[in-house]
Amino acid sequence: LSGWAMAAGALLMQEAGGLVSDFTGGHDFLEKGHVVAGNTKCFKAVLTAIQPHLPASLKR
Repeated sequence: LSGWAMAAGALLMQEAGGLVSDFTGGHDFLEKGHVVAGNTKCFKAVLTAIQPHLPASLKR
């Protein structure tokens, strides 16, 4: 996705009460190009599930 498309989607998600981050839970998803988004319960579950599988290049 382009940066504009991700920014628009992030704004919609946040305005609807959802959460948006990069794979590590940070706010650099526009720069890094990977994004996790969802409601609070789903968002936390996805981040928890992917954290152990991230390569060193994607970890903080």
